[in-house]
Amino acid sequence: MINVTKTYLPPLAEYNKYLEEIWDRAYVTNRGPLVLELEAKLKEYLGVKHLLFVSNGTIALQIAIKALNLTGEIITTPFSYVATTTAILWENCQPVFVDIEDKTFCIDPDKIEAAITDKTTAILATHVYGYPCQVECIKQIADKHNLKVIYDGAHAFGVKVDNTSVLNFGDVSTLSFHATKLFHTIEGGAIITNNDELARQIMLYHQFGHIGDDYYTMGVNGKNSELHAAMGHCNLPLVQEFILERKKLAELYDSLLLPLNLTRPVQPAGIAYNYSYYPVVFKNEKTLLKVKENLLENKINSRRYFYPSLNNLPYFKGENCPVSEGVASRVLCLPMYQKLNEEDVQRICGIIKDTL
Repeated sequence: MINVTKTYLPPLAEYNKYLEEIWDRAYVTNRGPLVLELEAKLKEYLGVKHLLFVSNGTIALQIAIKALNLTGEIITTPFSYVATTTAILWENCQPVFVDIEDKTFCIDPDKIEAAITDKTTAILATHVYGYPCQVECIKQIADKHNLKVIYDGAHAFGVKVDNTSVLNFGDVSTLSFHATKLFHTIEGGAIITNNDELARQIMLYHQFGHIGDDYYTMGVNGKNSELHAAMGHCNLPLVQEFILERKKLAELYDSLLLPLNLTRPVQPAGIAYNYSYYPVVFKNEKTLLKVKENLLENKINSRRYFYPSLNNLPYFKGENCPVSEGVASRVLCLPMYQKLNEEDVQRICGIIKDTL
């Protein structure tokens, strides 16, 4: 089976070297030396000021919302993974959906101001498939209305805007290091901010609100372990190589699918991209379902990512978002990972061509 993503696992001997260190120390959690070292390496690689390694990307969003003291309404995108919306709901805030651009599939800043009310406290936007939101436009809106900004950067590891990490924008950015991501720690995530005071609050929130015997605030257990950090140490030196391999595959997909007139997100100018995913948009849902079925019959797994449009979740009904709803019903992510064979890409495109 060719899956839509495939977890990169380093040579077992390399990972075992870290495990032997962990076993010798018998220090497996509570911000051990490998966690601290990984945070330092990630800050340097990404070019950010404060980075906290946490247990997953969802708790990263929840802690960010809590640390910013958000209440009431949070303007957000309907086109993202469900965790973006459920983190808002989990923290007892109200998601207010603003439709997306038809080029990048990120939140449309031209539609944000119309959704702002006296209950609005923040904007939570997603860098969809690693394509950056219009960060400067969103900053201007947020400054004008005194709103906080959180970016869900789960797909944006290594992405730069004008040679600056996209993770430096907003009050807080979050990452996911899930096993399916470009850079992973099996399970994990990170919270990023440039604000010293906010960084301390986030630190306290992720470790029960105390340091040793000194208790400062309420908190949760958002810590991650030495074993997860070890996987990060193995994978981080290879990220640039992964990106280059994925770029070659994306270019091959482009050349083979171009004659089929399928829609693709438009990569903004001036960015360094990471090629996290390869989404294509079909003319209608019926065609998508037939392509997906034919791929599966050939042992190729694709994914409707993102589906459904989050304003149509069964447990929360939001505002109408016709662009997001249209894209969500027709978008399919094709297999994309650095060890995917070019012959398999050719076969995938051949099946799509025959189906169309």
